[in-house]
Amino acid sequence: MSTKTHRALVLTSLSSPPSVKIIPKPTSTPGSALIRILVANVLPYAKIVYNGTRGAPMPTPLVIGSSAIGRIESVGPDATSLSEGQLVLIDSFIRARDDPNTSMLFGYREGPTEGGKKLMADAWRDSTYAEYANAPLENCHRLDEKLLLGKPEDGGLGYRVEDLTYSFLHAVPYGGLRDIGIQVGDTIVIAPATGSFGGAAVQVAVAMGARVIAAGRNLEALRNIAATSDRIEIAQLTCEDVQADLHTLQQFGQIDAYLDLSPPAAAKSTHIESCLMAVKPYGKVSLMGGIRDHVRIPYFLVMFRSLQLRGRFMYERSDVQGLIKLYEQKLLKLGPGGGYKASPSFALENWEEAFEEAEKVSSWNTQVLLRP
Repeated sequence: MSTKTHRALVLTSLSSPPSVKIIPKPTSTPGSALIRILVANVLPYAKIVYNGTRGAPMPTPLVIGSSAIGRIESVGPDATSLSEGQLVLIDSFIRARDDPNTSMLFGYREGPTEGGKKLMADAWRDSTYAEYANAPLENCHRLDEKLLLGKPEDGGLGYRVEDLTYSFLHAVPYGGLRDIGIQVGDTIVIAPATGSFGGAAVQVAVAMGARVIAAGRNLEALRNIAATSDRIEIAQLTCEDVQADLHTLQQFGQIDAYLDLSPPAAAKSTHIESCLMAVKPYGKVSLMGGIRDHVRIPYFLVMFRSLQLRGRFMYERSDVQGLIKLYEQKLLKLGPGGGYKASPSFALENWEEAFEEAEKVSSWNTQVLLRP
């Protein structure tokens, strides 16, 4: 293959499946870095995103993708700290440089505004399910390769490149937890706590020094996540009886905060109302889930207790940098030592198998990767 071309998973239409194509290799430009992709996350809902079922708008054709770990091939002339050969995390949450309120998800979804549509269509259309990807400099976070991947006997943490891809799952709840100012010693309810993002939130909150009440219906899954730390307690909820679930939560004493990461299917669940009612006066609540319908809110109680309810979409750039520090300081462990299982990885040509496998995975400690 010519060095001027590369393999990429291209989606030409939401009505037809993507396919691996040989396309021109991108080049770094001012404000960007060209990254050789090592591994990329496969979203649990990738299949329904790229067949149009989920309703995530995006311009076509495009190279699809998500967050990834890669190595810098070249950088634009304005790069001052990034350089060729460095290992980096590519963050998929891209914001416009001239308007922080305009954003998009790299390779997955254009922004809801005209600016967000333009950002994806004209600047960052081609993502990471490819041998190479051009990414904004500010979305390329340098990783301390010697520390993170080095052998323990040499002072390293002994992680694999694949272990670092959990940063995508961790970054989302970390943004929400920092947004409501979680402090060391706080008690926080996280619900549902056993899915990909909910379970990741539990691990991140523990790393931040909180006491975590992991709440949900699946008792076995709750016990499995509680086994990873003595600062995790579990609350099995009915998600149907508001008062019964409130009583369950009240047994844990004062609750300072609540982080919700409910999926769309939880729209009819009563757990949100119960969890809100369990939070102390002046407590804080972060809503980060994917529910699109209306939900019941105990209006008078929220007012009377002076609760702070905040919606939070994704995270700030500083949150990603803070998350990396948690890894480096051994506060948030990865790999088997953190309870994580080996991630199955698939070649680019086996993307369909990868999407099918990812759809089956709904766990904080297992994910699926593409390896271009």
